Amino acid sequence: MERRNYRTNVWVDWCPGCGNFGILTGIYRALEELSLDPDRIVIVSGIGCSSKIPHFVYANGVHTLHGRAIPFATGIKLANPELTVIVHGGDGDLLGIGAGHFVALGRRNLDIVVILHNNGVYGLTKGQASPTLPLGVKTKSLVEPNIQNAFNPIMLALAAGYTFVARSYAFDTNHLKNIIKEAVLHKGAAFIDVLQPCVTFNDVYTADFYRKSVYKLEDDKAWDPYVRKPEEAQEKMLRAMEKALQQGEKIPIGRFYVNPFVSTFEERISQRLKAYPGLNPSNSVIEVQGEPVVNQKNFEKIFRDFIIETQTL
Repeated sequence: MERRNYRTNVWVDWCPGCGNFGILTGIYRALEELSLDPDRIVIVSGIGCSSKIPHFVYANGVHTLHGRAIPFATGIKLANPELTVIVHGGDGDLLGIGAGHFVALGRRNLDIVVILHNNGVYGLTKGQASPTLPLGVKTKSLVEPNIQNAFNPIMLALAAGYTFVARSYAFDTNHLKNIIKEAVLHKGAAFIDVLQPCVTFNDVYTADFYRKSVYKLEDDKAWDPYVRKPEEAQEKMLRAMEKALQQGEKIPIGRFYVNPFVSTFEERISQRLKAYPGLNPSNSVIEVQGEPVVNQKNFEKIFRDFIIETQTL
């Protein structure tokens, strides 16, 4: 198998010791082992420390708006279903302003991978409490303890409909690499919650804390997150939710729920548009000899025939 180098020449400027370095390494190793064509990969991000990742990966990259990485990724995937689309975002980006889009992707089960960089704070804007910081926790930059309840990302992903739900730890890059590889190969919406220290602003959930707290679900020989026939889905979902509630001093990492039997959004669209995905925006002819295929006259006819009667002024 051909091995590729996905590193760019852009200087990686995160704080020394940041968990993002581990996540970036996990991405590099996963893509290298999958040996995917960089031209067929799109890394999409929003705003935040984590969202610099498209600059550091030798593939197509889109650095978008705060909380809007998933809508951009959705458009990209639907326009060209052959692409491998991976979203990176922080807990503030994806679960704060972007929470509605996060839920919508799960409902649709579009074939996209979402990687959450979860450090409990808004690192880029100096350490405010993010949606994953628990109630009552005070990090170094907070004047008072956090006054809001925390999101449980695994529970939210399960409830929203993601069909691959997992968690890993930024500094266990071998574990993370394997999770990312499986998520990329999964058909449907995949979510990975990556626990990561913020060495500058979060002095509670540190590397030392996670080193003592995380344990691997796969070490339990009785644990089986895979739905092997459709009628198992509810039971496996409930077991995954029970595991997701384990927080604090014992935090599980690994696969929580994997269901390959749910139809993807692309498959649902193809039931209505028979030519899709074979014919899609990425391979459609939009001009002939420099002239657009749909001009004003053609557009008026299409609009009149399929939408509403029009009258040319």
